Amino acid sequence: MLKGQGKRRPGPGWWKRRSAELVARAKALHREAETRFPVVTHLVDRMVSVNIFDSATRLAAQCFLTVIPLLFVIAAYAPPWLRQELVRSVHAVLGLNGDAQTELQKVLQPTTEDLRQATGVVGGLMVLVSATAVSRALQRLCKRAWEIPRAGTRVAPWRWVAWLFLWLGAMILQGPIRDGFGLGAWLGIPLTLATQMGLWWWTPHLLLGGRITWMPLLPGAVITAVVLTVLTSTAPLYMPKAINRALADYGSLGLVFLLLSWMIVVSVAVAVSISAGAVVAQEPPLAKRLGSPPPRWSQETQRPV
Repeated sequence: MLKGQGKRRPGPGWWKRRSAELVARAKALHREAETRFPVVTHLVDRMVSVNIFDSATRLAAQCFLTVIPLLFVIAAYAPPWLRQELVRSVHAVLGLNGDAQTELQKVLQPTTEDLRQATGVVGGLMVLVSATAVSRALQRLCKRAWEIPRAGTRVAPWRWVAWLFLWLGAMILQGPIRDGFGLGAWLGIPLTLATQMGLWWWTPHLLLGGRITWMPLLPGAVITAVVLTVLTSTAPLYMPKAINRALADYGSLGLVFLLLSWMIVVSVAVAVSISAGAVVAQEPPLAKRLGSPPPRWSQETQRPV
Protein backbone atom coordinates (compact mmCIF):
# COMPACT_ATOMS: atom_id res chain seq x y z
CA MET A 1 0.00 0.00 0.00
CA LEU A 2 1.40 3.35 -1.00
CA LYS A 3 2.12 5.90 1.66
CA GLY A 4 -0.84 8.16 2.33
CA GLN A 5 -3.40 5.65 0.98
CA GLY A 6 -4.94 4.77 4.35
CA LYS A 7 -8.59 5.02 5.30
CA ARG A 8 -10.42 7.84 3.65
CA ARG A 9 -11.65 10.60 5.89
CA PRO A 10 -15.43 11.11 5.92
CA GLY A 11 -16.49 13.85 3.61
CA PRO A 12 -18.87 16.76 4.37
CA GLY A 13 -21.83 14.76 3.09
CA TRP A 14 -21.20 11.95 5.59
CA TRP A 15 -21.12 14.36 8.55
CA LYS A 16 -24.32 15.99 7.35
CA ARG A 17 -26.11 12.65 7.11
CA ARG A 18 -24.73 11.54 10.46
CA SER A 19 -25.89 14.70 12.22
CA ALA A 20 -29.34 14.36 10.63
CA GLU A 21 -29.56 10.77 11.89
CA LEU A 22 -28.60 11.83 15.41
CA VAL A 23 -31.17 14.61 15.41
CA ALA A 24 -33.87 12.24 14.15
CA ARG A 25 -32.94 9.69 16.82
CA ALA A 26 -33.06 12.35 19.55
CA LYS A 27 -36.50 13.47 18.38
CA ALA A 28 -37.71 9.88 18.36
CA LEU A 29 -36.44 9.33 21.91
CA HIS A 30 -38.12 12.57 22.99
CA ARG A 31 -41.45 11.45 21.47
CA GLU A 32 -41.15 8.06 23.15
CA ALA A 33 -40.39 9.67 26.53
CA GLU A 34 -43.28 12.07 26.02
CA THR A 35 -45.59 9.10 25.46
CA ARG A 36 -44.38 7.14 28.49
CA PHE A 37 -43.69 10.01 30.91
CA PRO A 38 -45.63 13.03 29.60
CA VAL A 39 -45.59 15.11 32.78
CA VAL A 40 -41.85 14.65 33.36
CA THR A 41 -41.03 15.42 29.72
CA HIS A 42 -43.20 18.53 29.63
CA LEU A 43 -41.72 19.69 32.94
CA VAL A 44 -38.14 19.30 31.66
CA ASP A 45 -39.05 21.15 28.46
CA ARG A 46 -40.63 23.95 30.47
CA MET A 47 -37.57 24.23 32.71
CA VAL A 48 -35.37 24.61 29.66
CA SER A 49 -37.64 27.24 28.09
CA VAL A 50 -37.86 29.18 31.36
CA ASN A 51 -34.06 28.97 31.76
CA ILE A 52 -34.43 28.24 35.45
CA PHE A 53 -30.99 29.12 36.77
CA ASP A 54 -30.67 32.32 34.75
CA SER A 55 -34.12 33.54 35.80
CA ALA A 56 -33.55 32.55 39.43
CA THR A 57 -30.14 34.23 39.58
CA ARG A 58 -31.55 37.47 38.19
CA LEU A 59 -34.45 37.35 40.63
CA ALA A 60 -32.09 36.72 43.57
CA ALA A 61 -29.79 39.56 42.52
CA GLN A 62 -32.71 41.98 42.26
CA CYS A 63 -34.02 40.87 45.67
CA PHE A 64 -30.61 41.40 47.23
CA LEU A 65 -30.16 44.83 45.64
CA THR A 66 -33.63 45.76 46.88
CA VAL A 67 -33.51 44.42 50.44
CA ILE A 68 -30.24 46.07 51.50
CA PRO A 69 -31.18 49.69 50.56
CA LEU A 70 -34.69 49.15 51.95
CA LEU A 71 -33.19 48.23 55.33
CA PHE A 72 -31.54 51.66 55.49
CA VAL A 73 -34.75 53.40 54.43
CA ILE A 74 -36.71 51.52 57.10
CA ALA A 75 -34.04 52.36 59.68
CA ALA A 76 -34.29 56.05 58.72
CA TYR A 77 -38.05 56.52 58.55
CA ALA A 78 -39.89 53.55 60.09
CA PRO A 79 -41.28 53.76 63.64
CA PRO A 80 -39.54 51.69 66.34
CA TRP A 81 -42.26 49.00 66.48
CA LEU A 82 -41.87 48.34 62.73
CA ARG A 83 -38.10 47.99 63.04
CA GLN A 84 -38.54 45.56 65.92
CA GLU A 85 -41.01 43.48 63.92
CA LEU A 86 -38.54 43.32 61.05
CA VAL A 87 -35.77 42.12 63.39
CA ARG A 88 -38.16 39.54 64.83
CA SER A 89 -39.16 38.33 61.37
CA VAL A 90 -35.58 37.98 60.10
CA HIS A 91 -34.74 36.09 63.29
CA ALA A 92 -37.73 33.79 62.74
CA VAL A 93 -36.84 33.03 59.12
CA LEU A 94 -33.06 32.62 59.45
CA GLY A 95 -32.74 31.91 63.16
CA LEU A 96 -30.09 34.62 63.58
CA ASN A 97 -28.12 34.75 66.80
CA GLY A 98 -24.79 35.95 68.07
CA ASP A 99 -22.81 38.32 65.82
CA ALA A 100 -25.36 38.17 63.00
CA GLN A 101 -28.20 39.27 65.29
CA THR A 102 -26.04 42.08 66.64
CA GLU A 103 -25.20 43.33 63.14
CA LEU A 104 -28.89 43.36 62.15
CA GLN A 105 -29.83 45.32 65.26
CA LYS A 106 -27.08 47.84 64.51
CA VAL A 107 -28.51 48.44 61.05
CA LEU A 108 -32.02 48.92 62.44
CA GLN A 109 -30.95 50.91 65.49
CA PRO A 110 -33.01 53.94 66.60
CA THR A 111 -33.26 56.66 63.99
CA THR A 112 -30.81 59.53 64.03
CA GLU A 113 -31.06 62.82 62.19
CA ASP A 114 -27.74 62.13 60.42
CA LEU A 115 -29.14 58.91 58.99
CA ARG A 116 -32.25 60.68 57.73
CA GLN A 117 -30.19 63.40 56.10
CA ALA A 118 -27.91 60.83 54.48
CA THR A 119 -30.85 58.87 53.14
CA GLY A 120 -33.09 61.76 52.16
CA VAL A 121 -36.63 61.68 50.84
CA VAL A 122 -35.41 61.60 47.25
CA GLY A 123 -33.12 58.67 48.03
CA GLY A 124 -35.99 56.81 49.65
CA LEU A 125 -38.21 57.37 46.61
CA MET A 126 -35.43 56.21 44.29
CA VAL A 127 -35.01 53.04 46.33
CA LEU A 128 -38.76 52.42 46.10
CA VAL A 129 -38.78 52.94 42.33
CA SER A 130 -35.73 50.74 41.75
CA ALA A 131 -37.25 48.08 44.01
CA THR A 132 -39.89 47.43 41.37
CA ALA A 133 -37.12 45.61 39.46
CA VAL A 134 -37.96 42.62 41.66
CA SER A 135 -41.57 42.76 40.48
CA ARG A 136 -40.48 42.99 36.86
CA ALA A 137 -38.07 40.06 37.20
CA LEU A 138 -40.80 37.96 38.79
CA GLN A 139 -43.22 39.00 36.08
CA ARG A 140 -40.83 37.78 33.37
CA LEU A 141 -40.49 34.48 35.23
CA CYS A 142 -44.28 34.02 35.36
CA LYS A 143 -44.63 34.86 31.67
CA ARG A 144 -42.00 32.28 30.73
CA ALA A 145 -43.56 29.66 32.99
CA TRP A 146 -46.96 30.14 31.32
CA GLU A 147 -45.42 30.54 27.83
CA ILE A 148 -46.85 34.02 27.33
CA PRO A 149 -45.06 36.00 24.58
CA ARG A 150 -43.22 39.15 25.57
CA ALA A 151 -45.86 41.25 23.88
CA GLY A 152 -48.61 38.99 25.18
CA THR A 153 -49.57 41.23 28.09
CA ARG A 154 -48.97 44.76 29.26
CA VAL A 155 -48.95 45.29 32.99
CA ALA A 156 -49.63 48.68 34.52
CA PRO A 157 -46.78 49.92 36.73
CA TRP A 158 -49.08 50.12 39.76
CA ARG A 159 -49.14 46.31 39.83
CA TRP A 160 -45.37 46.23 40.37
CA VAL A 161 -45.70 48.64 43.31
CA ALA A 162 -48.70 46.75 44.73
CA TRP A 163 -46.79 43.46 44.71
CA LEU A 164 -43.77 45.13 46.31
CA PHE A 165 -45.82 46.42 49.25
CA LEU A 166 -47.48 43.03 49.65
CA TRP A 167 -44.07 41.36 49.68
CA LEU A 168 -42.75 43.79 52.29
CA GLY A 169 -45.85 43.30 54.43
CA ALA A 170 -45.50 39.52 54.26
CA MET A 171 -41.80 39.77 55.15
CA ILE A 172 -42.44 42.01 58.18
CA LEU A 173 -45.22 39.75 59.49
CA GLN A 174 -43.15 36.56 59.27
CA GLY A 175 -42.21 36.76 62.94
CA PRO A 176 -45.71 36.70 64.48
CA ILE A 177 -47.02 34.33 61.79
CA ARG A 178 -44.30 31.71 62.38
CA ASP A 179 -44.85 32.01 66.12
CA GLY A 180 -48.58 31.40 65.64
CA PHE A 181 -49.23 34.85 67.16
CA GLY A 182 -47.85 33.59 70.43
CA LEU A 183 -49.46 30.13 70.37
CA GLY A 184 -46.47 28.20 69.05
CA ALA A 185 -45.27 26.33 65.99
CA TRP A 186 -48.30 24.00 65.90
CA LEU A 187 -50.29 27.00 64.62
CA GLY A 188 -47.37 28.89 63.08
CA ILE A 189 -46.52 26.30 60.44
CA PRO A 190 -50.11 26.02 59.05
CA LEU A 191 -50.39 29.82 59.11
CA THR A 192 -47.08 30.10 57.23
CA LEU A 193 -48.30 27.58 54.66
CA ALA A 194 -51.61 29.42 54.20
CA THR A 195 -49.86 32.81 53.94
CA GLN A 196 -47.38 31.53 51.36
CA MET A 197 -50.18 29.95 49.36
CA GLY A 198 -52.16 33.20 49.33
CA LEU A 199 -49.09 35.22 48.34
CA TRP A 200 -48.07 32.94 45.48
CA TRP A 201 -51.64 32.48 44.27
CA TRP A 202 -52.15 36.21 43.99
CA THR A 203 -48.66 37.06 42.66
CA PRO A 204 -48.88 35.60 39.11
CA HIS A 205 -52.49 36.73 38.74
CA LEU A 206 -51.47 40.29 39.58
CA LEU A 207 -48.22 40.42 37.60
CA LEU A 208 -49.75 38.80 34.50
CA GLY A 209 -52.58 41.31 34.49
CA GLY A 210 -55.25 38.63 34.92
CA ARG A 211 -54.18 36.90 31.71
CA ILE A 212 -54.31 33.58 33.62
CA THR A 213 -57.46 33.06 35.69
CA TRP A 214 -57.45 32.05 39.34
CA MET A 215 -58.05 28.30 39.16
CA PRO A 216 -55.13 27.37 36.84
CA LEU A 217 -52.80 29.22 39.23
CA LEU A 218 -53.85 27.09 42.22
CA PRO A 219 -51.43 24.13 41.66
CA GLY A 220 -48.46 26.47 41.39
CA ALA A 221 -49.52 28.29 44.57
CA VAL A 222 -49.79 25.02 46.49
CA ILE A 223 -46.42 23.69 45.24
CA THR A 224 -44.63 26.99 45.92
CA ALA A 225 -46.16 27.31 49.39
CA VAL A 226 -45.14 23.77 50.40
CA VAL A 227 -41.58 24.10 49.05
CA LEU A 228 -40.94 27.52 50.62
CA THR A 229 -42.49 26.54 53.94
CA VAL A 230 -40.22 23.50 54.17
CA LEU A 231 -37.19 25.48 52.99
CA THR A 232 -37.64 28.41 55.38
CA SER A 233 -38.75 26.25 58.32
CA THR A 234 -35.52 24.26 58.16
CA ALA A 235 -33.28 27.30 57.61
CA PRO A 236 -32.81 28.02 61.37
CA LEU A 237 -31.19 24.60 61.70
CA TYR A 238 -28.14 25.50 59.61
CA MET A 239 -28.19 29.21 58.64
CA PRO A 240 -27.17 30.71 62.06
CA LYS A 241 -23.97 28.67 62.27
CA ALA A 242 -23.13 29.34 58.63
CA ILE A 243 -23.71 33.10 58.96
CA ASN A 244 -21.71 33.45 62.18
CA ARG A 245 -18.86 31.42 60.69
CA ALA A 246 -18.86 33.59 57.56
CA LEU A 247 -18.77 36.73 59.71
CA ALA A 248 -15.91 35.37 61.80
CA ASP A 249 -13.83 34.21 58.83
CA TYR A 250 -14.53 36.81 56.14
CA GLY A 251 -16.36 39.66 57.83
CA SER A 252 -19.16 41.50 56.06
CA LEU A 253 -18.05 40.15 52.68
CA GLY A 254 -18.72 36.59 53.84
CA LEU A 255 -22.16 37.60 55.08
CA VAL A 256 -22.99 39.18 51.73
CA PHE A 257 -21.90 36.06 49.83
CA LEU A 258 -23.86 33.73 52.12
CA LEU A 259 -27.09 35.76 52.00
CA LEU A 260 -26.88 36.04 48.22
CA SER A 261 -26.38 32.28 47.97
CA TRP A 262 -29.42 31.75 50.19
CA MET A 263 -31.52 34.06 48.00
CA ILE A 264 -30.42 32.13 44.91
CA VAL A 265 -31.58 28.87 46.51
CA VAL A 266 -34.96 30.41 47.39
CA SER A 267 -35.30 31.92 43.90
CA VAL A 268 -34.53 28.56 42.25
CA ALA A 269 -37.22 26.98 44.44
CA VAL A 270 -39.72 29.67 43.38
CA ALA A 271 -38.86 29.35 39.68
CA VAL A 272 -39.11 25.55 39.70
CA SER A 273 -42.35 25.58 41.69
CA ILE A 274 -44.10 28.14 39.49
CA SER A 275 -43.03 26.30 36.33
CA ALA A 276 -44.07 22.93 37.76
CA GLY A 277 -47.43 24.37 38.77
CA ALA A 278 -48.03 25.64 35.23
CA VAL A 279 -47.18 22.24 33.73
CA VAL A 280 -49.41 20.35 36.18
CA ALA A 281 -52.29 22.75 35.56
CA GLN A 282 -51.99 22.28 31.78
CA GLU A 283 -51.93 18.48 31.85
CA PRO A 284 -55.14 16.78 30.62
CA PRO A 285 -56.30 15.46 34.04
CA LEU A 286 -56.55 19.00 35.46
CA ALA A 287 -56.67 21.26 32.42
CA LYS A 288 -60.40 20.85 31.77
CA ARG A 289 -61.38 21.15 35.41
CA LEU A 290 -59.27 24.25 35.99
CA GLY A 291 -59.89 25.88 32.62
CA SER A 292 -56.18 26.16 31.90
CA PRO A 293 -54.90 27.56 28.61
CA PRO A 294 -53.40 24.90 26.31
CA PRO A 295 -49.60 24.55 26.40
CA ARG A 296 -47.48 25.47 23.39
CA TRP A 297 -46.71 21.84 22.51
CA SER A 298 -50.45 21.11 22.28
CA GLN A 299 -51.00 24.06 19.97
CA GLU A 300 -48.14 22.92 17.74
CA THR A 301 -49.46 19.35 17.43
CA GLN A 302 -52.92 20.60 16.51
CA ARG A 303 -51.58 23.03 13.91
CA PRO A 304 -52.48 21.89 10.35
CA VAL A 305 -49.55 20.83 8.20
